[in-house]
Amino acid sequence: SLIFLGLVAAVCLGLNLLFLTVYLICLCCCKRDQEPDSKRPHSCCITWMAVTAGLICCTAVGIGFYGNSETNDGVYQLLYALDHANHTLTDIDSLVAGTTLQMQVGLEQHLARLNELLATRGDYLQTLKFMQQLSSSIVQQLSGLPVWQGASANLTELSSQVAYVEYYRWLAYLLFFILVLTICLLACLGLAKRSRCLLTMMLCCGLLTLVLSWASMAVDTAAAVGTSDFCVAPDKFIMNQTESEISAVVVHYYLYCDQSLSNPFQQALTVFQRSLTTMQIQIQGLIQFALPLFPTAEKDLLGIQQLLNSSETSLHQLTAMLDCRGLHKDYLDALIGICYDGVEGLLYLVLFSLLVAASFSTIICATPRAWKHFVGRDRDYDDMDEEDPFNPQARRIATHHPVRGQLRSFCSYSSSLGSQSSLHPPAQTISNAPVSEYMNQAVLFGGNPRYENVPLIGRGSPPPT
Repeated sequence: SLIFLGLVAAVCLGLNLLFLTVYLICLCCCKRDQEPDSKRPHSCCITWMAVTAGLICCTAVGIGFYGNSETNDGVYQLLYALDHANHTLTDIDSLVAGTTLQMQVGLEQHLARLNELLATRGDYLQTLKFMQQLSSSIVQQLSGLPVWQGASANLTELSSQVAYVEYYRWLAYLLFFILVLTICLLACLGLAKRSRCLLTMMLCCGLLTLVLSWASMAVDTAAAVGTSDFCVAPDKFIMNQTESEISAVVVHYYLYCDQSLSNPFQQALTVFQRSLTTMQIQIQGLIQFALPLFPTAEKDLLGIQQLLNSSETSLHQLTAMLDCRGLHKDYLDALIGICYDGVEGLLYLVLFSLLVAASFSTIICATPRAWKHFVGRDRDYDDMDEEDPFNPQARRIATHHPVRGQLRSFCSYSSSLGSQSSLHPPAQTISNAPVSEYMNQAVLFGGNPRYENVPLIGRGSPPPT
């Protein structure tokens, strides 16, 4: 079913690309017979299409950031619950192993030395033998507790895999958001600067983003549906996965943690507590009656008493850890993280993918129309007369190429040589006073200094032909 959802997204991608292809073919080929003015797109329509696509794209990125953050929070809540449960199971195994070691090694050593020291008293030896039986009973009850080593290893592996996948998923979506914003910026710059290079680059990146958006939608949809299926009945799934390692009664006790359910470890813990209490009473009697008679047994008797006190502390910790409330809370926290925040974030990411696909489809449709609009405007500028004073290009050409070089075309030096030779104005005696006076007056009265009313001879220019 998850593969089917991925194929549905692939079919949607194919339909989207087919629609864009048909649209571009119709835009390029079906309007050749129309008049140039009628097939020229309106810039207002292109602008509104670009603005709408940009707003949809920005909205999609915002939704994507929120969905990515929600999914990340849910996954990390799941990881925290898994780590806490893993620590609890590891601590249970360590407490059971430590207590068993104390009873089998530490207590046995003390009892062996006391058997040698108290060999002359049969009643004391009988007490030591009874204590040894109680310690064997405690070890037997501890051995009946489930070993969580396999479950702890599975939780550790699951946690590491989920953390690895989540890190790269979060990073990939972050890079995807940056790519979407960059392409939107390229589109805005291309339309603003009328750059065909930027529009071509944006068109290629837009097609890539379109494919990535549909691919991300397929992955997010499959992940959301699969997670939702797990969240419908997580108890059955966990019991099926752990039936080969842990008893079904124990798993049921931790998954439901109902007050009506009996603790499957209650009998073992009760025997442990009673045996430990009996051993403490026996060791107190030996300290009270045997120690005055056998002072050399003080070290072993106090050592046994200290060992029993330590075992009692371990018993209380073990009772608290084996209670269903701690692990059940971790189980609920994990479910809330993955089934609420995680699925909600995945749904927002699906919406993000759909909006990105819609916005980039709009941008890809608007790009050829903008291209034709740029071509039409360039053709209009090319058809203008360069000598038209109202032509903006003619003004720019005049600005970059001043008319000083064109003054010689209005004068004929060859035809005016006779008049210049008849006048023979001495170059040394010519005065520039009228010119400077005229220039100063023009500046004083706010005008620009002009040469139209200055005598030609005073300007040093040849007379007109």
